[in-house]
Formats: sequence, C-alpha cells, structure tokens
Amino acid sequence: MNTKTLGCTLLIAGTTIGAGMLALPLASSSLGGPATLLLMVGLWALMAFTAMLQVEASLNTGKWYLHQLADQLLGPWGKRIASFCILMLFYSLASAYISGGSSLLAQALADAGMSVSQEQAAWAFTLLFGGMVCVGTRQVDYLNRLMFTVKLVIMVGVLALLLPRAEGQHLLSMPLGQGLLLAGLPVIFTSFGFHGSIPSVMLYLGDCPKQLRRVFVWGSALPLILYVLWQVAILGLLGQESLIQTGGALDSLLANVGNLVSWPAFNQAMHLFADLALATSFLGVTLGLFDFMAKVTRRKDNWQGRSQTGLITFVPPLLFALYFPQGFIMALGYAAIALAVLAVLLPVALVWQSRKRAEAHHYRAPGGVLALGLAGAMGVLIVGVQVSVSLGFLPAL
Repeated sequence: MNTKTLGCTLLIAGTTIGAGMLALPLASSSLGGPATLLLMVGLWALMAFTAMLQVEASLNTGKWYLHQLADQLLGPWGKRIASFCILMLFYSLASAYISGGSSLLAQALADAGMSVSQEQAAWAFTLLFGGMVCVGTRQVDYLNRLMFTVKLVIMVGVLALLLPRAEGQHLLSMPLGQGLLLAGLPVIFTSFGFHGSIPSVMLYLGDCPKQLRRVFVWGSALPLILYVLWQVAILGLLGQESLIQTGGALDSLLANVGNLVSWPAFNQAMHLFADLALATSFLGVTLGLFDFMAKVTRRKDNWQGRSQTGLITFVPPLLFALYFPQGFIMALGYAAIALAVLAVLLPVALVWQSRKRAEAHHYRAPGGVLALGLAGAMGVLIVGVQVSVSLGFLPAL
C-alpha cells in the first residue's frame, strides 16, 4: 500500500470516526451486547458494499460526483434528489461540527488563560480547518494523517487499560424492549457514513479499482474494529444497568470509567480524542462538500476559484451555527434519511440502471441482483425506521 493509498484510507476512517464514537455505548445501552455487535458488523458490510457500488457507477460512466451520476443514469429528478440530500446532510454536519469545534476550542483557550467568545472561537475554528480544505486535498491528507495517528495511539492505550478489566457476563445483555433492535438501525448506521468523501478520494487517488477497494473497505473496517473494541471495553467494564443509569451523559460515563481504571489523565485523554475525532470528521465532510460545490458552481482550481468555493462551502454553515442552530439541529435529526438515500438507495439505483445498459463495464462490484435487492431493502428499512421513531411509532434509543 503506497503512502497516497494509506492517506486516503485514513481520511475515510477519520471521516467515519467522529466524536460521537465515545457515546456509542450509551446510545446502544438498551440494545445489549450481541444485538449491538450484530448491527455494527451488518451495517459496516452494507456501507462498504454500497461504496463499491458508487465506485462501479463512477468508473463505468466517467462521472465522479453523485449528482452527475444521478443525472446521467436516473434523469433530472434523480439529480435533484441527490443534490438536495447532499446539501442538507453536508451543511447540517458542517454546522454541527463548527458548533462543537468552537466550544472545544473556546474551552481549550480558556484553560490556557485566553478568554474568547463562542463567536470568535467559531470563526477561528472555521478559518483554521476550513482554510486547510481550501488549500488542497494533499494538505488535508497530511494533516489528517497526523491527527488520526495521535487519535489512534490514544485509543489503543485506553483500550489496553480497559479490555483486561471487561467482564464476559456483561457482554451477553439483551435488548430491554420490543422494537429496540429496529430503533438502533439509524443510530448505528450513521456511525458508518463516509460516502460524501468518495468523489474527493477518487479525484485524488485516481481510477484504479484495486486501490479504491482497499481504501473504502479498510478505511471503513478500521472504525468497525475500534467501535467493537470500545463497545466491548465499556459494556464489559460497566454493564448494561450502569450505562443506562448514566442518563446518556458522556461526562458521567467517562468519569465512571476513569474512577475504575484509576488513571488521573483518562478524562483528558478522552477529551483530546474527541477533539481530534471532531476535527478529522470536519475535514472529511467539508472536503467532500468543497469539491461538490466547486463542481456545481464551476469554480476554477486556482487561488481565486478555491477562495470563492471556500466562501460558498463554509460561510452558510458558520452563519447557521452562530445564529440559527435550531434549524440545523432539527435537520440532523433526519440525517439517517439523507444518508440512506445518498449512501444506499442512490448507489443501488445507479448500478441497477448501469448494469441494464449494454455499455462496456470497466469495473463490476461484487454481488448480483440479490445483493442489490437486499441493499435496497435495507435502505428503505432504515428510512422507514427513522420516520417511525420520529413519529413515535417506535421507541427512541
């Protein structure tokens, strides 16, 4: 694996592993151990498969961007749906990351004796990391490698402390109520979202199917491994009942674990991990949004064009994070629907249409009609579950 392929693999992993990883044991506590692990493995397989479907559609049409693929293979309405979901999901995520990142930056500066307002921290966070995206994919790649390496070292060290203390009987806990297994689908599903970065990776890496398969399979498998180990460590250490009693508060969870391992620096290490996870996710998501906006608005790949694309990419989520946060918080509640459309339903539909045509196929993803049908059914199920949870027909985790 060359350094560029490794960098892209870490970019996908960094985009996938957000700060929310630490709270996954809390969000899934009512599911129990076996059900959570089953969902994680199954949904990882789904997302890795649909990533390769998008690669197949791109390589066989010469179009890297999802809205272009939808326009060519599904028509104008497919393009409209793809564009709407991309903008809603990416702007919502970018706004949430700016809001969270500015809070973390303001706290870090306060600890260092510098007092800044939330607004100033938001501008500083956006200029720092957004500026890196504007400079270029190569620079994002190098910065992400550094932050992801530090993040990985922290997590490996923490897991080495926690896993030997995990108790096997805690891992056998079962769901606490009917419908919870279904309700857990959107929660776990959104933890494997990286598909918005696929066009950027393909533009950066090239059109070699073998390298792309390595990037997307291993780049998504690394988060799966860390998710499973973190879930085993926390559930095995505290047990289902103790996790539920924390009331979903991450600080309480970290405090309880820190007390059990008797490591004074545990909380600081976990907060540093969360800071780095948020930053790497922000880089991955906004890189995909930046490249999408550059293509849609036809900005040139020079200093002036990239500056204009940067304004279009970062100013709207920054303003919404500062002045209209409730609208984006509500939109994030439906992130699973937009992600299911972008990452599952559209790739399935695109490949279905592409394979029906008699054109030459330069690459074909594994799986035939049955695999496409199962993936499409899972996408529909995830959308239906999210709607049912929102309407109160299914319990929320």
